[in-house]
Amino acid sequence: MDASQVALLREILAGTEWVQASRRFAGTLRAGVTRHGGGLLLVGSATYEPWHLAAHLDDEAAWSGLPELSPTLVRHHVRAGVPAHLSVGLGRLAAAGRGTTLLVVTPEQPGAGLLERVHDARRGGATVLALDGGDRELHALAHDALAAPPTALGPAGPAGPGTGIGPGSRPGPDHDTLQHLVSTAAGEHGGPASLPGQPPGRSAPGRRRFRDRLARLADELTAPPPPRW
Repeated sequence: MDASQVALLREILAGTEWVQASRRFAGTLRAGVTRHGGGLLLVGSATYEPWHLAAHLDDEAAWSGLPELSPTLVRHHVRAGVPAHLSVGLGRLAAAGRGTTLLVVTPEQPGAGLLERVHDARRGGATVLALDGGDRELHALAHDALAAPPTALGPAGPAGPGTGIGPGSRPGPDHDTLQHLVSTAAGEHGGPASLPGQPPGRSAPGRRRFRDRLARLADELTAPPPPRW
């Protein structure tokens, strides 16, 4: 993330509607995985794989004390010889039933094949969430959805004319930035009141204020990217 994106993130910290929208969506995600306990499946489109979000959710799961946030990345194409956590194919969606939370993440159209699998998962009892670019068919299947606006503030500023889809009509965060906001907010209320070795009265990391956590995220995003998940 470059300086312009960090500036956008800090502007979001001032309290635009996108903070509340990402917190609401993250709350739905957190409630789904903690209440139902059936696991979190994360899937993208055939050409977009949300491995970066998978890595951040893994980090949040450890940092917040909510292991349920650690996702299983479901992949359209699995190469031979990859580690076990990267070898889960689309067949896993067929087993998604009651208690499973299925998060579909893609800035592009999901495609008819994926929509059919998502439909089957919902019919089987899975909770379906969508973090995308506003695909109507996907949103019709989702129990909750959050879409980045077509006029997004990304690395080069506003991407072009248009009206936003989501909390408001003005330009908002691009899809990648929105993923960072959601993953950070998902761990906001996790963790015990205090952790072993913490001074009495000090709040656990998972209970730090949302803006403090996003400020930490802004610092992390200026660092070199993590190894591929």
